[in-house]
Amino acid sequence: MNFAFLRRHLFEPLHGRLTGSPKLAYWKDLEKNQYFSTQHLLGIQQRRLRELIAFVWENNSFYRERIAAVGLNPATMQNVTDLAGLPILTKSEIRDQMHNLLSRGLDQKTLQKAKTGGSTGTALELYFSEECSELRNACARRSDCWTGWRPGEPIAACWGNPKLPKTYRERLKFNLIQPYFYLDTMRVDEKAVRFFAEQWRNAKPTLLYGHAHSLYLLAEALQDLAISLPAPKGILSTSMMLIPSERAVIEEVFETKVTNRYGCEEVSLIGCECERHEGMHLNIEHLVIEFLRDDGTPASPGEPGRIVVTDLINWVMPLIRYQVEDVGVPSLSVCSCGRGLPLMDQVIGRVADFLIKLDGSRVAGISLIENTLTDIPGIRQMQIIQEAIDEIKLNIVPANNYTQETYDQLLSYFQDLFGDAVRYTIKKVTDIKAEPSGKYRFSICNVK
Repeated sequence: MNFAFLRRHLFEPLHGRLTGSPKLAYWKDLEKNQYFSTQHLLGIQQRRLRELIAFVWENNSFYRERIAAVGLNPATMQNVTDLAGLPILTKSEIRDQMHNLLSRGLDQKTLQKAKTGGSTGTALELYFSEECSELRNACARRSDCWTGWRPGEPIAACWGNPKLPKTYRERLKFNLIQPYFYLDTMRVDEKAVRFFAEQWRNAKPTLLYGHAHSLYLLAEALQDLAISLPAPKGILSTSMMLIPSERAVIEEVFETKVTNRYGCEEVSLIGCECERHEGMHLNIEHLVIEFLRDDGTPASPGEPGRIVVTDLINWVMPLIRYQVEDVGVPSLSVCSCGRGLPLMDQVIGRVADFLIKLDGSRVAGISLIENTLTDIPGIRQMQIIQEAIDEIKLNIVPANNYTQETYDQLLSYFQDLFGDAVRYTIKKVTDIKAEPSGKYRFSICNVK
């Protein structure tokens, strides 16, 4: 009997009973629910939406005013299509109306608080209940298991400023329930990578988890240092866009498929690939997820749309029709895995990462990065910053085969796409700096 089995079947259940945590029960329900039919799952979603609307009408002044202002009757708001009558909720509204967004009758001492990293320039304070937090954790665990990992097995993580256990009690819980070890992505150098590899050989993790680009940097460093590690069961990429060329490098180095997961700090997990990798299963038990065109109408399957979510499980600080500022592609495809959770084709970038051409049309920055790295030799990493409609800066981490021809091809590529009237600056840099959260932004549009 291995120690992971004891963690999973003895130590964690015992800890749950001692603390009263419902996470294991929530996870077991979600494990069962995922194979319900799509119609059954949509029924769960619809019931939770009705309950949420009834609650905010009685207990939340912000949404009572918002519902009344557009002439809707909460008693007749029965399904997802009825949400379309409500206005979109933006980050700036959350920041400005934070206290009004909190529902009445709450014991402030029992609430959990989180603060987003503010990668789009707007940091937010968010509040939620312990029940909401445990439901989110259970949903994340369900998608963790889609990689092949099982609870209790060691996890290796690439993360910025990781929160490590400090007290004896924290370390005991850490080792008895779920052991992790980290590569701090704020300090990725040869010494850190070699120490991480040593920890890997000792702990034998079955899951590698981290920011998409951080996983790529780790894979690249292992290649450069000629370090070979035992393959994990799965790799989970999250928090950033996963570029196909970087995905290929990660999978080659670790000899394991990458599972791509998508979410945001405001509502947690939105979608995740399963073991079949045929799209991202949407978390419709906890969220209503809309894909909208710029005019507010629903995007068709296969058509990019702005992602708008309604959080069905956070009644403390409800987010109804919240625009997360990402663009995704809805799908009508059915995954061969048998799960009833519907699919999203892919996330194609943040709204803030789309660059704007002189004619006003938009280009996904992540696509430019991918095309450039694939088609133009001599570039290891690249960052695009659009300072103005007619000014684009390119930060390039050169590869060993970078030449003047690389520069010329790069300039020609952008001139063909954005025009000769745009000013281009191409600068060679030693690396692309991570943000304080440990994430990387490779396409930044500062055009308002």
